[in-house]
Amino acid sequence: MTQRADAMCSPEGLANIGKVVAFLREWDRGDRTVRCRMLKSFLAQNSGKMFYELELDFAQVASLFLARLTTWMRLTYRFEASLALQLKAVGIFLSTVAYDQYLNEFLEDGGVLILLEILSQSQIKEEEKLDALRLLLTVSNAGRSYKEVICENHGVKVVAECLAKSSADEMQEAAQKLLESLYHGNTKYQSQLYKGLIALLTCSAPKVQQRVLHTLHTVQSRMNTAHHSIVETVLNTLGSIYLEVQDEARNLILVLKDHDVRPVLLSGLVALLRPAGEVQRHQNLEGARLESETVEATGSLPVFVQQAAAAKTIHLLAKDNQEISQELLSLGVIQHLLHAMGNREHIDAQVQASLALKHFVHSNTSLEEPVLKVMGSTLFAAFMNKPDTLYMNMDDTQAELLLTNKVKISDGADKFVLTVLNI
Repeated sequence: MTQRADAMCSPEGLANIGKVVAFLREWDRGDRTVRCRMLKSFLAQNSGKMFYELELDFAQVASLFLARLTTWMRLTYRFEASLALQLKAVGIFLSTVAYDQYLNEFLEDGGVLILLEILSQSQIKEEEKLDALRLLLTVSNAGRSYKEVICENHGVKVVAECLAKSSADEMQEAAQKLLESLYHGNTKYQSQLYKGLIALLTCSAPKVQQRVLHTLHTVQSRMNTAHHSIVETVLNTLGSIYLEVQDEARNLILVLKDHDVRPVLLSGLVALLRPAGEVQRHQNLEGARLESETVEATGSLPVFVQQAAAAKTIHLLAKDNQEISQELLSLGVIQHLLHAMGNREHIDAQVQASLALKHFVHSNTSLEEPVLKVMGSTLFAAFMNKPDTLYMNMDDTQAELLLTNKVKISDGADKFVLTVLNI
């Protein structure tokens, strides 16, 4: 303290104090044009400086300028054209997080509320919202108490809405990183964040779904339980026509399989192989032709994309875990896979179901006979030889048999026993 006082009283120190006093006086008296010029000069001269360097340049009263800057931003952010400059200037102070003096002063002056308000204003440019998100990330990364301040001021909802509504990759990425940061080490608000992420999955934007699924994968990997609502929302994302979304959904499902929601998750996957009302639609030949024309015109119906994705996911789960494979068998997965194989309106559903069924038949010899009875010897031989091209060797009659199969499974003493009721 003595050395600092001596430095302040030195001729150089006194001259520096005079410069700072003149700087603050000019700020207080200046209009928007003057202040913008001063901010540009401040940014050019102080970017990347450490705490002690700022204090030295501002004669130990840099906080006085930060307070003025925060106040000006609070009063003008809704309509001030210099908001970008203000945010970047605040960033100079907050970047010195090794010393939390400026951070605490910014929070005490309502800084977090200002940043969240900026994110909520539709008229504010996305570039400025991006800067606000980055400043909030700096605040969040500073520690648990700072994360709590953001959450206490409804930050989770604001950031989630920002992620859902933005179409810019940088904005989405910044919001995603902020949500992840707010979750880690923030025990008090982890449940709120987790449920908020699940709710975000209902957003129709594929890039947002992909980011949220990735974040949920990270979050869920560190949890001992899973919320029941996550199952339906994740299974719904399997209907996305974007492979990146499907891949992230599968990665999350691989984590969820080890949690208490596994029974619901597996039964939900099996149910997707046989969409409700599909049998009746196929039995109406005219309706089937019209539906086929629709599929051809639009590429893929979400229900069929979901059916194919479910078959692929089931294959992956069964291949990696024998216990899960047995659970799927008890849920009637064979009957449902045969049904999906008969869906001549969506080739990928046939391919993925065929590959999954081939795994089950190879892993359980007791399945060969009932599957042979449903398919017939010719189709079964083609299936065993090359399941991924089975759809090319299937006629309408064979497809109808697969669609309407009634394979029944029962758990025997030491193996699963299947019977075919419609043969």
